[in-house]
Amino acid sequence: MPVNLPELDPASLFPVAGVELGIASAGVKTPGRRDVLVIKLAEGSRAAGVFTLNKFCAAPVRICRTHLAERGDIRALVVNTGNANAGTGVDGFERAKKSCFALAELLNIAPAQVLPFSTGVILEPLPVDKVIGALPAAITDLKAGNWAEAAKAIMTTDVAPKAASKQVVIGGKTVTITGISKGAGMIHPNMATMLGYVATDAAISQPLLQELVSWTADRSFNSITVDGDTSTNDSYILIATGQAGNAEISDAGSADFAAFRDALLDVAQTLAKAIIRDGEGATKFMTINVEGGKDRDECKTVGYAIGRSPLIKTAFFASDPNLGRILCAIGYSAVADLDVDQLEVWLGDVLVAEKGGRAASYTEEQGQRVMKESEITITVKLGRGSENATVWTCDFSYDYVKINADYRS
Repeated sequence: MPVNLPELDPASLFPVAGVELGIASAGVKTPGRRDVLVIKLAEGSRAAGVFTLNKFCAAPVRICRTHLAERGDIRALVVNTGNANAGTGVDGFERAKKSCFALAELLNIAPAQVLPFSTGVILEPLPVDKVIGALPAAITDLKAGNWAEAAKAIMTTDVAPKAASKQVVIGGKTVTITGISKGAGMIHPNMATMLGYVATDAAISQPLLQELVSWTADRSFNSITVDGDTSTNDSYILIATGQAGNAEISDAGSADFAAFRDALLDVAQTLAKAIIRDGEGATKFMTINVEGGKDRDECKTVGYAIGRSPLIKTAFFASDPNLGRILCAIGYSAVADLDVDQLEVWLGDVLVAEKGGRAASYTEEQGQRVMKESEITITVKLGRGSENATVWTCDFSYDYVKINADYRS
């Protein structure tokens, strides 16, 4: 079961003016499963996105990049689970385009105003006719309050749906931010199979929207790792409908921008952490704080080295304070001119290592006490500067192997 992930309460998710969501069953992989999601956006909406850096990126990712570059007035998204449409060549590209044309015709918009997304098994043809066949039912189901059902529809190996919502006052107007995400395995930057959709009714300029989607991704979806595998389909989309009535946010130095950015980051981090809490077979939720770096990148490099290490993750599953594995990971993290004599490593409130070796005050009993907890913080102090970064990860259990061994069954 997910690690301390609260059950999703649909009433906690605020509708976003200008956004409607509809779900239908196509049976892409499992007969009867509600596995197709349509998100319809009001005219005048803006969208920005960041995507996987995997060279084998899926056909929908390539199309999304093109459509976002061609025009900013995106009017609809279509998502299917059960099939990733990745590793499918020209045929996969044509199938993804076919879904865009079909939805565009039903909504009376241009095909380039549709963003397609797929998640599921790689290297298998997308049954696009099943997806298209489900679109009318999804459109009939369009509702502003369908966020919780949408979160369920995009799940693959997820155990629990993931959604978050927040409201903040901007320029005297209440602005809503609501989002959903999916992911449990094949999670690692860039980006951390992960899909994330966040919508707001705030009015915000297109350049700042793109800046925000990149900035928040770096501190949320690109700061998580389950297994070190960067997916072919990772996508994070930020939508702004502009219907809250606030004066358009166009100055990155303004108080309105700062307030909105902080609220958006809270939603994005909640969604990203939920992915880790629901990591395949996870029993521990681990926060890795790296402090005192010369720059943020080297802090994240150290955090990733710890967070993706199978040796560390299996030790944490067993509650075994074999903490020399953390030092090992820091040492191979490819940080230039790292002086290990300046390092401090903490496990929760326990100082484990300093001055290049085991802390004189550390005892095995202290480490064992912390390791038994379901939520554990590792802090690494590099002693090289003032920058910091946080990475979130989970342990590796027997169930991780079982889930992935049986994934196509």
